[in-house]
Amino acid sequence: MPFTPSDQAELSAWLRLSLTPEIGPATVRKLLERFGLPQQVLDTSFHSLSQVLAPAIVERLLHPDEAQQKIIAATFDWLEQPQHHVLTLADVDYPQHLLEIADPPPLLYLKGRRELLQQPGLAIVGSRHASTQGSANAEAFARTLSGAGLTVISGMALGIDSAAHRGALDAGDAAGSTIAVIGTGIDLVYPASNRALAHRIAEHGLIVSEFPLGSKALAHHFPRRNRVISGLARGVLVVEAAAASGSLITARQAGEQGREVFAIPGSIHSPLAKGCHQLIKQGAKLVESAQDILEELHLQTAPAQTGRDIFPTHPLLQHLGFDPCGLDELQSRSQLDTATLQAQLLELELQGQVQRLSGGKFSRLTQ
Repeated sequence: MPFTPSDQAELSAWLRLSLTPEIGPATVRKLLERFGLPQQVLDTSFHSLSQVLAPAIVERLLHPDEAQQKIIAATFDWLEQPQHHVLTLADVDYPQHLLEIADPPPLLYLKGRRELLQQPGLAIVGSRHASTQGSANAEAFARTLSGAGLTVISGMALGIDSAAHRGALDAGDAAGSTIAVIGTGIDLVYPASNRALAHRIAEHGLIVSEFPLGSKALAHHFPRRNRVISGLARGVLVVEAAAASGSLITARQAGEQGREVFAIPGSIHSPLAKGCHQLIKQGAKLVESAQDILEELHLQTAPAQTGRDIFPTHPLLQHLGFDPCGLDELQSRSQLDTATLQAQLLELELQGQVQRLSGGKFSRLTQ
């Protein structure tokens, strides 16, 4: 990505603002509103800046240390690679939806198809410790929604996030594809086990970060990441979430940003359904298919996606409900001998249609 001297100076000024400790998005906006573009901020006198910032922060802003200078140089090197971009608040391509939130990131580091930022998107989030059926639901919804032209947005975490990205990518390049908003520098992959998925997203979708190169996976980064996930989207779908879950933070932020919130209900016995049920009680829209979401967003409809679309119906399932059931009770209902029953339960468990619970009980996961 070649830069003219003026372009390089302008981006360097943006980077200096973002790399200065204790200057967050809200403070950046305050400085821009008062003094103009970043270069004008840096040209402002120490005295004037001290009316807005503490003197120690002004000192760090006007005199960046060696570590900051190295990151700026590394960023320009990173931008030389194909499909690597940085957007600032002043760029015409900065996503309009994100500009509408209270504290949009001053900079967005991008890797992949930047045009996806201009397409309508839906966030899909949920538990890192997803059930087999939860992951299957996330993949199925994402595949259908991406096929209908929505860009699926998530956080590339384990569990529901990863399943949503995979489902969207499986819909093919011509569809909505996927955006991964991450909580580290864009040159890092977290968790490391998602390295192959990250490469796939960078090739066919888009990875987005607001954090400088080299930024580690710090706990306070992820709530900030979540506001970008919801900020880029027209709505947020929560697939599975415990009662105290980061996904509920994303849903709350979505509501505060004026986005639609959707939730998939689950068994009253499942801890991973409690967060979704809580959201539904608070006004989130209960959804059973991708079509419910498309209709709510006034987009084209798609064939309803249910458990029947994912797995063939197994005869044993008619004897097993969604509430926990012991082996003896299930044997009485099905009239199968013990060996056959255990073999069929294992088959269904491996397919993700049945889950094994504590106390030797089982429950159904699919329709």
